[in-house]
Amino acid sequence: MSPFDQTAIEESTRNLLGAIGEDPEREGLRDTPARVGRAYQALTAGYRIDVDELVGKALFDAEDCDEMVIVQDIELYSLCEHHLLPFHGRCHVGYLPNGKILGLSKVARVVDAFARRLQVQERLTTQIASCLERTLQPRGVAVVVDAVHLCMAMRGVQKQNSHAITSAMLGDFRSDAACRAEFLRLVERGRRS
Repeated sequence: MSPFDQTAIEESTRNLLGAIGEDPEREGLRDTPARVGRAYQALTAGYRIDVDELVGKALFDAEDCDEMVIVQDIELYSLCEHHLLPFHGRCHVGYLPNGKILGLSKVARVVDAFARRLQVQERLTTQIASCLERTLQPRGVAVVVDAVHLCMAMRGVQKQNSHAITSAMLGDFRSDAACRAEFLRLVERGRRS
């Protein structure tokens, strides 16, 4: 687990405010370093979560359950590791049980655990899928992330309506085109409802 240093974040924030030409002691900014520290503690909480332990507490035997399980529209908020600007969107997760199922809320917690780190969307998508494959050992895992990146919307190309979509398909979702198509169709149907 990675430690969090509130004091160092506050000092760095004071330095940043001064470096951009602000007075860190003016009334509106005086408490900003502490607020930024608390915000970064929440925004990077994923570094302090053991996902294997998180999932292990919510695995249940289910030999009679072998149909697709999907949790969709999981809201996610993360920070781009290149600019430290937010990206946000939705994550859709599916898996094919192989004797075990995972408590549904834990699927969302796994997404949060990886999203609450400095990230790139491509790695985030793969980390979620790999974690579920490793801990659940299902017949297959599918993850699709659809996100808006403020580093693209607020700076650089300034394309406010652009979305990035990434996917990770493992096991039967990778090898069986019909299985993959069913997952994508069900996710799309749910988005239109």
